[in-house]
Amino acid sequence: MGGSFEYPDALPVGPGRAPRGRGAGLQPGNRFEPVRLHVLGDHLDHLRQEAAGNRQETAGGAAKVETEVLPDHSRTIINRVDRRKSPDIGFDWTVNPYRGCEHGCIYCYARPTHEMLGFSCGLDFETKIMAKLDAPRLLRRELASSRWVGEPIVMSGVTDPYQPIEAKLRITRGCLEVFAECRQAVTLITKSRLILRDLDLLRELARHDAVHTAVSVTTLNHELAARMEPRASSPTDRLHTVAALADAGVPVTVMVAPVIPAVTDREMPAILKAASQAGATAAGYVLLRLPHQVKALFLDWLTRHFPDRAGHVESLIRSTRGGALYDPAYGKRHRGQGPFAAQIQQTFELFSRRYGLAGHPRPLVTTAFRRPVWGDQIALFDNA
Repeated sequence: MGGSFEYPDALPVGPGRAPRGRGAGLQPGNRFEPVRLHVLGDHLDHLRQEAAGNRQETAGGAAKVETEVLPDHSRTIINRVDRRKSPDIGFDWTVNPYRGCEHGCIYCYARPTHEMLGFSCGLDFETKIMAKLDAPRLLRRELASSRWVGEPIVMSGVTDPYQPIEAKLRITRGCLEVFAECRQAVTLITKSRLILRDLDLLRELARHDAVHTAVSVTTLNHELAARMEPRASSPTDRLHTVAALADAGVPVTVMVAPVIPAVTDREMPAILKAASQAGATAAGYVLLRLPHQVKALFLDWLTRHFPDRAGHVESLIRSTRGGALYDPAYGKRHRGQGPFAAQIQQTFELFSRRYGLAGHPRPLVTTAFRRPVWGDQIALFDNA
């Protein structure tokens, strides 16, 4: 592998084996802790297999790690995006019903957010899920505030609102019920077909031009998707989701994200064509982002699954980041720089035009917003 990591406690990339159905094969130490312990995937497997009553063997010998849901006692739910610090983000407000994500996408740029909770960005991110069980109530309270004027909200910024645990907890569903009641403009971003469960609420919001959806399609290769995004919906299911949303009159964008050099980049034309045929009306793309210790997780995954081309992939990534594995500079972090990054952008522009996806979704309508009842008002209605 060429070069070295940019952060101080560089984690050697090893041939660890990820637990069954999970993306990460490593448990990097928390960058905020004064003492950091980096644990390789093989050792994680060994410890789990020794833990009595807390393992399930598979044919291949890898342990199965169950998801642990922990209550998140956040006191607010609508988060402001500081556009002064993130000028290349196209929205101002987000709602995240969860922290962490079971989908386990190995490349996920949000993994380092789990370190702020005292966890690792590795296996912890996809197995220790913080659930904001009170999110619908908090959302109603905040939308009822006289300070709220109905600006568009994105759901979600650092988690998938339709990750598998949502089928049971229904937190996103509860928030959408509040959004629909208030005609609050919202954009939902997901890799999951579970969004179709909530078509009734999405249709209601679409009646007021108050909803956009975005479905991320990284690859059309089912085997690659299973390795890279182990608990997300399959590529076929995602395209079916696009079609079902479009048929229901819900505007849908397809995100080719992330584009991974020498792994998924050549699929971009085929993904855009399939998205257009399914009914998407717009598309976007983001180049692979590897902030903080996501570098180590991704390179470990790359070595395990593509040992024959790992060095080449890393070299191409570095060619789009000025020789580094990541450049966080605004205007560059989403698109990269250099000839290879320019080639990806030109390919996207050419085929998005060819397949009618070059336009932008029409702006969300915010004038239909109506403030919900809250507090004494609810009591008054209950006693009526």
